[in-house]
Amino acid sequence: MTTERESIEFDVLIVGGGPAGLACAIRLMQLARKSGRDIEVALIEKGAEIGAHAVSGAVMKTDALAELLPDHMDKQCPVETVVRGDAFYYLTAVKAWALPMTPPAMHNEGCYIISLSRFTRWMGQIAEEMGINLFPGFAGNEVLYGEDGRTVIGVRTGDKGLGKDGAPKSNFEPGIDLLAKVTVFAEGARGNLVKAIAGRLGLYQGRLPAVYETGIKEVIQLPAGRSYFQGKPANDIHLMGYPLGLDTPGGGFIYEMAEDRIGIGFLTALSYEDPMTDPYEMFMRFKRHPFVADIIMGGKVIEQGARTVATGGYYCMPRLAVNGAVFVGGDAEIHNGPAIKGIHVGMKSGMLAAEAIVDALAKENFTAVGLDGYPRALNDSWVRTELWEGRNFTQALAKKGLAKFIHLGAQMVTGGRGLKDPLPMPADADTLMPLKPAAAQTAPKISYDGELYVDKLTGVYLSKTMHREDQPSHLIIPDPAVCSERCYPKYGSPCTRFCPGNVYELEVDPKNGKAHIKLNPSNCFHCKTCDIKDPFGNILWTCPEGGEGPGYTIV
Repeated sequence: MTTERESIEFDVLIVGGGPAGLACAIRLMQLARKSGRDIEVALIEKGAEIGAHAVSGAVMKTDALAELLPDHMDKQCPVETVVRGDAFYYLTAVKAWALPMTPPAMHNEGCYIISLSRFTRWMGQIAEEMGINLFPGFAGNEVLYGEDGRTVIGVRTGDKGLGKDGAPKSNFEPGIDLLAKVTVFAEGARGNLVKAIAGRLGLYQGRLPAVYETGIKEVIQLPAGRSYFQGKPANDIHLMGYPLGLDTPGGGFIYEMAEDRIGIGFLTALSYEDPMTDPYEMFMRFKRHPFVADIIMGGKVIEQGARTVATGGYYCMPRLAVNGAVFVGGDAEIHNGPAIKGIHVGMKSGMLAAEAIVDALAKENFTAVGLDGYPRALNDSWVRTELWEGRNFTQALAKKGLAKFIHLGAQMVTGGRGLKDPLPMPADADTLMPLKPAAAQTAPKISYDGELYVDKLTGVYLSKTMHREDQPSHLIIPDPAVCSERCYPKYGSPCTRFCPGNVYELEVDPKNGKAHIKLNPSNCFHCKTCDIKDPFGNILWTCPEGGEGPGYTIV
């Protein structure tokens, strides 16, 4: 059956309604107004509304926001609070040691503590008021190319109304071909469409492997008037050590929010080696540490979310411009690792892309050469300065024992160069070690109370994640035999642990000992951990119907 699809043309199409994509859209319209030029801009977002899929720490440096919208506070920018001071702790199993100094990159005084979902929703309102065509609930499903097969000409949105077998139902709606002179990819970390483009155009050729951390965050409502931060000079806490120890990068954060709420979260680097590692359990153990438990005591989790963060840095960034397209924000691995911040650099990358696109529109040159003003401008900006200083940071953190501190120390005194530049690191999918004998495995029992300490399924409920049950699974295991015959014997099916939403369930036949993975795609946070960490590359994450997934409002 041939499906007839509607085509709509724009000057610029932006894929993704996060800070980078929205900053690009707003800057495009600012420049259009300034020059008197009419630019037709469309932005699609796979979440049901702008902000529905936005989850982050989030402490935000104000540089890019102040440049983009100098009057943002007059426009009721939803700032939870402003950082008064920082605290940095090292956790042992029972103690919290205040470190004598906070790393320079993590000095956050004056930064905004925000809810990223609220912040992006606010940016979306401004973009809409400026005349940008916003289309939430539409997932970019396929990249469209010109006749040469190498020029991006737009994106096809996903079909809606397909049954479990992939056949159209009575309410079937075919996807739409959205065509543009320039397409901006701003999908966030591990973007589906950029992954497809990279396979065709070799975007990452000559670059280090992109690496990630899985972050799980909660907003906790504390009893009225009971806030750990009241009267304290620091309302921004970062913690390292327990429960990960020193060999696996990661750590926790606790931020003061408005209305007697706190934001708390934990990041686990996906470079970990032990296949028994469960990032969600790490988060629960972190919350139960005496120091942390005292801060959150009496509270109740009111929202939870999960997302991966691109942490590899400068040497992992792809080519930023190709014929007909540019890549911004997390989609382009743009993240300041030492500062644990990506919002401000992502926004600035979107703004610089917008400026280059306006120039390309004026010259009617949408080739990689015509769009080269974007990577050149980024290279001349403070974004490059930040990324360059931390270009080997994540790779040094992944080292073991004393080597970690030698590399980090060398980088501090050499402006990021360190002992080796670039410092290599394997892809996250290649780091798992074989499962230890059963007697050597440790799986501490985690207890939950359903309010302050919630299990994975309750976390899914609190994220307001929704998927239509009778649609094709957006999580695909091409070869189930790999799961039962290779992954289970060697690694014990790590997907059942690294997924924060309990999407993957292990079923073992008691008669023959064969393993089978049962999928629960309706639980999916869209965090992409499975697409990154699967050691056999046997899990493919694709977009479900647009408008599905989490429904964040305050994380």
